[in-house]
Amino acid sequence: MTAVEIDAGRIAKLARLELSDDEVKLYGRQLGAILEYIGQLGELDTASVPPTAHVLGLENAARKDVAVADENREAIIANFPVREHNLLKVKKIIE
Repeated sequence: MTAVEIDAGRIAKLARLELSDDEVKLYGRQLGAILEYIGQLGELDTASVPPTAHVLGLENAARKDVAVADENREAIIANFPVREHNLLKVKKIIE
């Protein structure tokens, strides 16, 4: 077995995957090709390329956190198993 195949076997073990010897060899070759390509990328001159977190410049698409009145509040409270007045009681999780 090559070093990359041994690494592929270790990764499979860490991921709790049962692989046959043929699968370890196959994934070892694929991992080797990926690592070889990463090595080629490491040879590129990127000094003029600014560091980026995301190449598309996307912004957070989440809606604003705005409190709104819930029309179904009473129905929700009525369906909760343990309540006291208008409060919902849950089990204590912190000692």
